[in-house]
Amino acid sequence: MNKTITTIAVCLMAVLNLADASAAKPNIVLILCDDLGYGDVQCLNPENGKIATPSVDQLAAEGMIFTDAHSGSSVCTPTRYGLLTGRYSWRTKLQSGVVQGFAPNLIAEDRPTIASFLKSQGYHTGIIGKWHLNFQYVDPDSGTTLNKKSSKKGLAPVGSTIPDGPIHRGFDFFHGFHHARDMKGVIENDKVIEHDEEINMLPRLTREAVRYIDTHANDTDQSPFFLYVPFGSPHTPIVPSKEWQGRSGLGPYADFVMQTDAGVGAITAALTRNGVDDNTLIIFSSDNGCSKAARIPQLAKKGHIVSAGYRGSKADLWDGGHRVPFIVRWPGKVAARSTCDQTICLTDFFATFAELTGEPLPAGSAEDSVSFLPALSGNPIVSTREGVIHHSISGHFGYRQGKWKLLLAKGSGGWSDPNEKAASKAGAPSMQLYDMDSDPGETTNLYTTHPEVVTRLLAQLQSDVTHGRSTEGLESKNDHEDIRLWKSGR
Repeated sequence: MNKTITTIAVCLMAVLNLADASAAKPNIVLILCDDLGYGDVQCLNPENGKIATPSVDQLAAEGMIFTDAHSGSSVCTPTRYGLLTGRYSWRTKLQSGVVQGFAPNLIAEDRPTIASFLKSQGYHTGIIGKWHLNFQYVDPDSGTTLNKKSSKKGLAPVGSTIPDGPIHRGFDFFHGFHHARDMKGVIENDKVIEHDEEINMLPRLTREAVRYIDTHANDTDQSPFFLYVPFGSPHTPIVPSKEWQGRSGLGPYADFVMQTDAGVGAITAALTRNGVDDNTLIIFSSDNGCSKAARIPQLAKKGHIVSAGYRGSKADLWDGGHRVPFIVRWPGKVAARSTCDQTICLTDFFATFAELTGEPLPAGSAEDSVSFLPALSGNPIVSTREGVIHHSISGHFGYRQGKWKLLLAKGSGGWSDPNEKAASKAGAPSMQLYDMDSDPGETTNLYTTHPEVVTRLLAQLQSDVTHGRSTEGLESKNDHEDIRLWKSGR
């Protein structure tokens, strides 16, 4: 009992020290890549990472690497929902896959987001990049709500307005696009402002992010800013600019990763140029693992392993689908060249930012969010959450608790071989259990040899799903009542 009290006291002191040091409220820059594998960052994959990423490597050298960070899903939309709301996306109507645009916003109008929360704390909030959480378009001439089929080439016309976009979910400023197949439609705030070629999007986002920092770094009212930069790269279309084509010697995907890394460098350079480095918390991550569109086998033949030895890739329940790069830099607050091996999830931003600003979480929010603020000073994360829930593109569930990982799937649960159909045909068992300490590559299924672990994790997963939240707090309900744990049968 005394040992527990002492541990909690040490953690609280660390948090208080960080809070005191950040009394001026730090600027926050959150950079989220799209389909960037854990092994695509060279410093995270020194033996088998052949793509040069000097800007991200520099962030790591000046800050902390989280080695066991996970996206809320192994695909785009659900991860972004969880990042912004602190709540798993499968608690909504989206039980699998991603949204396609031209539809009402997946985030309910009355649900708090990290943007609306920080805005209430005096932050100017900006998003520059990819939204992919749905919004509607209203025709500028007729005033009617558009659908994709009636729009020319699937594009909303220039001048179309957006009644339920990012600026209606807590952001003061938005410049970007909806998703990869709608990338030509450039949006600013609540209006489509032009149509442009996809190859111009990454340079555009980099330029706009730098402009945002130049504009808000030294506001006369001294208000802090929160800048969320969800790059659309290196997701398809894989379109490196002409000056980056061929630079990697590994192919277009690697070229695109290098160009994305340069975008990160431009953002950090803007912070330095404006003299706000010391009071800016930068977080770098990805929404899920590398996509098969990167031509993973061809990269492997050239010595580059996109998932750094973790099994699988985008869409999968295996760690290659959702273990993501996660790097934090905050000069003077986070030790340079430090690491953290505690398990975190991208749903954890909300609780972390609340603790950072010293404000309580809004009622009815962040049901699956745990603050990792203590970890930034090298201390244990204090959590009421028993484990982290994983989710694949097809809606298959997984559960991670400590070293144990349970998968309610017969195969990858996604795109990698064997997929669910192939695994079922081969007579694979209905579940998988892995010891991630001794078997991080998920090669040996311990499902039959540790039934007590399976029973415990399955019960906790079921509880976290049915109770509407995975942390302690006010009673909450899922938006969708019929959440099926088993997608492939038992």
